[in-house]
Amino acid sequence: MPEHARKIYEITGPDARDFLQNIVTNDMARLKDGAMYTAILTPQGKYLADFLLVAHGDAILLDVAEPLAAGLVQRLNMYKLRADAQISESPLKVQRGTGDAPEGAVEDPRHPALGWRLYNETDGDDGSDWDAIRVAHCIPESGIELTGDTFILEAGFERLNGVDFKKGCYVGQEVTARMKHKTELRKGLVTVDVDGSAPVGSEIKTEDGKTAGTLFTQSGSQAIAYLRFDRANGALSANSARISMPQSVG
Repeated sequence: MPEHARKIYEITGPDARDFLQNIVTNDMARLKDGAMYTAILTPQGKYLADFLLVAHGDAILLDVAEPLAAGLVQRLNMYKLRADAQISESPLKVQRGTGDAPEGAVEDPRHPALGWRLYNETDGDDGSDWDAIRVAHCIPESGIELTGDTFILEAGFERLNGVDFKKGCYVGQEVTARMKHKTELRKGLVTVDVDGSAPVGSEIKTEDGKTAGTLFTQSGSQAIAYLRFDRANGALSANSARISMPQSVG
């Protein structure tokens, strides 16, 4: 499903920010600076859903990929307990583009190349090649590069302004902090050069047949891949496509 298939929710009530602060990967204080990218994780530190939060009057807008929406709202209501916060579907839709931003738009907090988002009564975009933008800047998408097996640091959430290491506890924080401070990432998403094409999810193999990772979104001669860095420096292939690193990793 395309990234622009989104659902918008409104979170209201006096406890809304504190309730979210206890479960999301980013610091709710960042909302004062504009839109905020964040996620919720399992207690084991794995990805459940990523979304954008935007201050909107007395409410907080939650902008999430449509396939994740029902599960995310169910999870939020489970964590809400006795907090005085309400989650309701919003009539607003999202427009997005990379040209001049219209009045009222907010910058996409993940990367400047993703342009702006505007929340109003109509959806749509300006025809930008979003896959090309995502591949060029290694920006993962819900349901493609981001799955239930994802650890957010391997997916680049620190680079994409989606995690805060000073905010204190949230669900999955202990595992995420340990990956940040006590280990060196040995696997992760990178942009690779690709000669040929292969279906999303194709296994990437080394010359001697060892599994090196998985190929995801492709655009032109590049793609996003999840790689084991120790196996990424030689010749790689995915089906009949040849895969190579534009620069050394690891």
